Amino acid sequence: MMRAINLSNNKELSRKVTIAYSLLARMKGLLGRKGLEPGESLWIKPCNSIHTIGMRFPIDVAFLDSSNTVVKIKNGLPSNRVTGIYFRASSVIECPAGTLKKTNTQIGDRIEIV
Repeated sequence: MMRAINLSNNKELSRKVTIAYSLLARMKGLLGRKGLEPGESLWIKPCNSIHTIGMRFPIDVAFLDSSNTVVKIKNGLPSNRVTGIYFRASSVIECPAGTLKKTNTQIGDRIEIV
């Protein structure tokens, strides 16, 4: 099982990281799901923009650069939204709404996925 840890403050973002590498998995993302359980997340790689069109629940989103440093955060992103394109981002981690505030995750923090 993969975990996501904020190395800047040693807090766990997720104890169950699912990875979406394939084109189909990246396109589907969290569509069709009823929610994310606490401690669960989706890591989409490569990715520099997302949408929540058709999703049933809000999410927290951290855009990560190639060294997994947070370059942009979207807290509580509601359904039916499209983010901007963040050219510095190479991946995105999507978590249950409230996770990034709870773990005090901020721009510049480094996330380790192990």
